[in-house]
Amino acid sequence: MTVVPSHSPGSETDDAVTVPPARAATRTGDGGDHPAPSSVSGNALARAALVTASLSIAGSLLGLVRDQSLARLFGAGSDTDAFLVAWTVPEFAATLLIEDGLAIALIPAFSMALARRARGAPGDPVRALVGATLPRLCLALAAVAALIAGTAPYLVKALAPGLPDPGLAADCTRITATCVLAFGLAGYCSAALRAHRCFLAPAAIYVVYNTGIIAAMFLLGAGWGVRSAAVGVAAGGCLMVAVQLPSLWRRLASPTPHLAKAGAVAEERPMQLALVAAVLLFALCRQSQVLVERFLASGLPAGAISHLNYAQKVAQIPMTLSLMVCTVTFPVVARALADGDTARARSRVERDLALASWLVLLGMCAVVACAPEMIELLFQRGAFTAGDTDATADVMRVYALGLLGQTLVGALVRSYFSAGRATWYPLGAMAAGIAVTSWIGAGAVPSWGVAGIAAANALGITVTATLLLAGLRTGRPNSTHGVSVRVRPVLAELSRLVAAAAAATAAGAFAASRLPSPAAGLTAGLLTVTFVFVPLSWAFGAQSSASALRSLRAVTRRLTHGRFR
Repeated sequence: MTVVPSHSPGSETDDAVTVPPARAATRTGDGGDHPAPSSVSGNALARAALVTASLSIAGSLLGLVRDQSLARLFGAGSDTDAFLVAWTVPEFAATLLIEDGLAIALIPAFSMALARRARGAPGDPVRALVGATLPRLCLALAAVAALIAGTAPYLVKALAPGLPDPGLAADCTRITATCVLAFGLAGYCSAALRAHRCFLAPAAIYVVYNTGIIAAMFLLGAGWGVRSAAVGVAAGGCLMVAVQLPSLWRRLASPTPHLAKAGAVAEERPMQLALVAAVLLFALCRQSQVLVERFLASGLPAGAISHLNYAQKVAQIPMTLSLMVCTVTFPVVARALADGDTARARSRVERDLALASWLVLLGMCAVVACAPEMIELLFQRGAFTAGDTDATADVMRVYALGLLGQTLVGALVRSYFSAGRATWYPLGAMAAGIAVTSWIGAGAVPSWGVAGIAAANALGITVTATLLLAGLRTGRPNSTHGVSVRVRPVLAELSRLVAAAAAATAAGAFAASRLPSPAAGLTAGLLTVTFVFVPLSWAFGAQSSASALRSLRAVTRRLTHGRFR
């Protein structure tokens, strides 16, 4: 989920949120000029996080509107199940090419290129990197998209052998296959822009993506049925690229700054095929949780896949918002390692783990405590019945128990690849988690149904998070990554937060159940969760509580004098 001065010459009118640049060189004690380590103030990171958060929230809200529209227009029956099987393609593409895959591999590569540019390397290392990687990536992604479209019926049969209408699912899969190329280009643009500390355009991609899907469903739904949602996926993918191209083009087309050489130029290190393979295989393995879930759910009564999907989409909102912290700071960690400052990288990672865990646990409390009220208010209309609400809420409560593990996996895996070197340990940890998910899910489905699948998901991802954290412990022998963390302090912080979350969840569920109106119950539950979790985590000595308050104060102070550009 890198760094050069905050904007290129001629970009003062850009719409990007930028971070003030560090000085190009400092005088050291040996009398030589050396590049200054890139540094980012807390206020600058807070401002970038605020913009990312605002657009992430907007994208998440539009995602809810998208799911509400899908539920209202097509319900939770066999047609929706067919589309959701085809939805596997954009889900995999988003994880591999936008979120956990391509970005993790590309941001360290761009970080090194930007560091070499700042140190006076000949030519423009950033443009050279783009020229060496982008054309090949486009050809590979186009070939994969064509392969998926051509084998759609066989793919559907493999993903969901018990699906009532495989023909409809195959039609939708052929349409959604186009997103492979679009998502790849969108992910490439996002990685390059985040490396330049530009967060506005990358954060806006899910806003335009969900807008495209919603518009297509309402414009084409009457005649095309659920296929209209697949058309929206294809259109939304194109919009994701279009919203980022102007900002990226300005950075690549602007004249390269002429910097005097300050000390030794960093050695060029081309992006390794092994690194790309390790990152993509990890992301593929992680996303295979969806394959396990839908394979097991396809044999259950119609609507099971839909209930699981709606529950996941709502429950994952806290995880998405918590990981925005790592999205903003990952380029900082990568640049620190490019500059050789491992202590600063470790400190940043430990703070990110604490703050992301605090945020996701606060959201998890709300999801578990107020699940029925949330689902009823969000989805219970049109073809989505009260029975669907009960089933979805039950699944969502179980699924939410794995949110902390999901967040930790998303945060920790960046540390393994932030130095731009290949390591296969994350893939092994993820494979162990998938094995746990598969075994427990297969055993729990006959008795527990969809709730058993959700429980297996939570347990499997928790196993992966535990293994990833253990692999980053300080002093671990034969470590190939650049960041280590002090595991005991991290676990102590997590235990305090989990204790506060348990108390807040119980109090919130009690408050929400006392009121007959779902709106009033949701409001009471959310307020109770907040007013219990925040002071209780503070009282337990969780450092992330103080960090969250400091970040909020930094943002509010910056907004008074700061400007967006």
